[in-house]
Parts: sequence; C-alpha cells; structure tokens
Amino acid sequence: MTPFLLVVVVAGVFCAFAWIASLLTGDTSWVDRGWSIVPVVYVWIFAGYAHLASARLDLMAALVTIWGVRLTFNFARKGGYSGVEDYRWPALRASMPKWQFQLFNFFFIVLYQNFLLVLITLPALTAYDHRSTPVHPLDVLLTAAFLVFVVAETVADQQQWNFQQWKSAELKAGREPAVRFVQSGLFRYSRHPNYFYEQAQWWVLFLFGTVAAGSLLQWTIAGPLLLTLLFLGSTSFTEKLSLGRYPEYAQYQTTTSAQIPWFTAVPRADVQTAKSD
Repeated sequence: MTPFLLVVVVAGVFCAFAWIASLLTGDTSWVDRGWSIVPVVYVWIFAGYAHLASARLDLMAALVTIWGVRLTFNFARKGGYSGVEDYRWPALRASMPKWQFQLFNFFFIVLYQNFLLVLITLPALTAYDHRSTPVHPLDVLLTAAFLVFVVAETVADQQQWNFQQWKSAELKAGREPAVRFVQSGLFRYSRHPNYFYEQAQWWVLFLFGTVAAGSLLQWTIAGPLLLTLLFLGSTSFTEKLSLGRYPEYAQYQTTTSAQIPWFTAVPRADVQTAKSD
C-alpha cells in the first residue's frame, strides 16, 4: 500500500465516523473535532514511509504537529471536545429544511471538508516523491515563516479568548459590555487575523513541496487555494451572523481589513467630518 492510499483509507474511516456520529448525536461538529488531528496523521504517514530519513519530510511533519497541538488546545479550551457545537451549524440548520441540511452535512461538512484536509497535506506527497532532494536554505526560511505564522495565530486566538472571558465576566456581573466584539490587538488590523495566519501556514507547507520538486508549478496548489476559498466563504457567513447580533459591526467592516492585516482606515463618519471642516 502506498502512503497516499493509506492516507485515503484513513480519511475514509474518519469520514464514516464523523457522518455516523453526526446522525447519532445530532451534532455536526465531529469534523471540526478532527480538523487539527487528522492532517498531522497524514503528514506523518508520508514521513514514516520515508523511514523518517527525509529531513524535509520530518521537518514538515514536526511543523504540522506544532500546528495541530496549538489548534487542538485552542479548540479544547472553548469546549470543542465536550459537546459544544460550532455556533454556525445551528444557525445554518435553522435556515433550511431538515433534509437539505442533512445533504449539506454529508456532502460538504463530512466529504468536502475531509477531502480538503487530505488535499492541504499533499505537499508532503510531493516531498515524498522528491525525497532525494537535499534540504535547501529556502527550507530554513520557510520554517521560520511557518513558526512566525504559528506565533501570530496563537497571539490572535489568545487576544480573542481574553476578550471573550472579559465579556463573559461583564455579563455575569449584570453589566452591558462597553465593546461587544474584539477590536483591539491584532484585531485592530484585521477582522479575522487568526483566519489569515491559519491559511498562511498551509501556503508555506505547499512551498516546501515546491522546493523539493524544484518548481512552483505543482498541482498541490489546489489545497491552499481551496482552503482560502473556504475561509472566504466562512468569513462571509460568520460576518452575516455578527451583523445580525451587533449592528455596530458594520462600522468595523468599513475601517478594518477582512483578513489580511493592514492599517486601520479612517472611519467614514470621521472622513465626512474632515471634509465638512
């Protein structure tokens, strides 16, 4: 059995588990619970088939493990492994007939997302196929970039966590929070900095494969590309829900980049004032 075929088999088993579990529990977050785990397994499969003798593959597996441990911790502290369903799924479930949501659950949540989780790890297949290519200085630069993005996403998640803890304490004390969604720290420069840095890590992993192959023209670009499209769709849906809860979120949208960190724009009201002056 080739490493790629083994990855497909493992993915198929996880798909079956996630789908059956969602039917039995009525909870569609089972793929979310495996999101930070199965990609680690996939990359280590390729590294293992190379007998842990490919420095590049071992490095890629180690970096993806760091990614997985960090994301698993962040997901766990938010209750992801204790039966807490992603808040977007109930909102989506309520917007369509039950049979439509079950089709969406099977084809998108289970099959498509698991297909994507395999796809984003396939630069490891490229590295496996070119495992005789020696480690290049570019690999060192990519490692540094990956770690910078890991740290940045960790900071963003911690800032969001700290804000939610403060907001929860204010509500429990019977006080209306002065600010109802996080807008400080990295969130001053991006409405979703954690989304941006998450995608950036997988683009870096793709580049590891291109270094191994000696060419940027690799079909595995489909992985990070489709992941970026998924995050664009997720951003749109998430922000639709945010606007429904916080009308002031519209102002935040006019001043702050959606994902790519950038300088905060002058609020439109301030621009009008400046023009009138």
